[in-house]
Amino acid sequence: MVSPYSLDHPGGVQAQAGLLVGWLRSEGQEAWLVAPGSKGGPEGTVYLGHAVGVRTNRSVAPVRLSRGTAAAVEKAIAGADVVHIHEPFVPAVALGALRVPAIAKVGTFHADPGRGVRFLYSLLRRRWSSLAGNLSVATAVSPVAAEAVSSIVGPVRIIPNAIDLGELTVQVTRHPLRVAFLGRDEPRKGLGVVLEAWPAVRHLVPGAELVVMGSRREARSGVRFLGEVDDAAKMQELAAAAVFVAPNTGGESFGLILLEAMAVGCAIVASDLASFHYVAGDAATYSPPGDAPALARTLGTILRDQDVRSEYQRRSKDRVRAFDRRQVVSDYLKVYAEAVEIAGR
Repeated sequence: MVSPYSLDHPGGVQAQAGLLVGWLRSEGQEAWLVAPGSKGGPEGTVYLGHAVGVRTNRSVAPVRLSRGTAAAVEKAIAGADVVHIHEPFVPAVALGALRVPAIAKVGTFHADPGRGVRFLYSLLRRRWSSLAGNLSVATAVSPVAAEAVSSIVGPVRIIPNAIDLGELTVQVTRHPLRVAFLGRDEPRKGLGVVLEAWPAVRHLVPGAELVVMGSRREARSGVRFLGEVDDAAKMQELAAAAVFVAPNTGGESFGLILLEAMAVGCAIVASDLASFHYVAGDAATYSPPGDAPALARTLGTILRDQDVRSEYQRRSKDRVRAFDRRQVVSDYLKVYAEAVEIAGR
């Protein structure tokens, strides 16, 4: 399992890669993770060292670009029957794994690339298509992610991110007027939008409380900033909230945090993005991206009406079952076997 993003920094791709290693081991497979960073991976992880932050898609990607990275990746994946590369076109770890010859490779595309990346794809289509030819099978976590690369890599199978529902047994008291947010403090995650909306929410629902995980700002009325939290604290806070808000402004291809919030029974209020519709379906209430007044009205409605809130909490629990890890691991095992067969032809 290869992640191009550093395990020293929290992120959906890194988290999913690490979880897949554990789930595969539980199925009797010998699996290990290769990634930049120095900590945070499952037992047996091969850490490749320091990463640097590179701006892309209105975010910052922690990738390793140091000389010798490709050689280190080739050494780390030696002996594998199949290499599962997350974001195969990201330098230098994923690209290094993609270029290693004579081994079966499965690629998973996660991102909804920004305009700049899409332009580079179109400008250098032959080069990217040639690199994609090294993949035995290409997969994507959602139709949004698949659409971004299908013209380059050819047929793309949809295998979504997953969650282990069997391990989620969080027992805490749920606060009926509490809203949770999780995300880095960058425009794409929409923290500014929900903070702009919050005074109006408090006007509609005076007792409302917003808990912000993953970011810190100056204190303000009705908002509690926790900064970075570990997985256990994250799930505790989600389970204690009545509503999870995802006010992202764009550039999202899936929404793993939606699955986690749905799994513990939060009602979901999300931006009206295709990727969020794919994950949450009719289990969420949607608001136009970047529209703080509309977001305030939506949050106010769901916080004031207990029946509506309870209905969406029930829908969350039902919807999330489609993303349980058992089906996803089964699908990947079939893809791995097919990749080995293709590579051996």
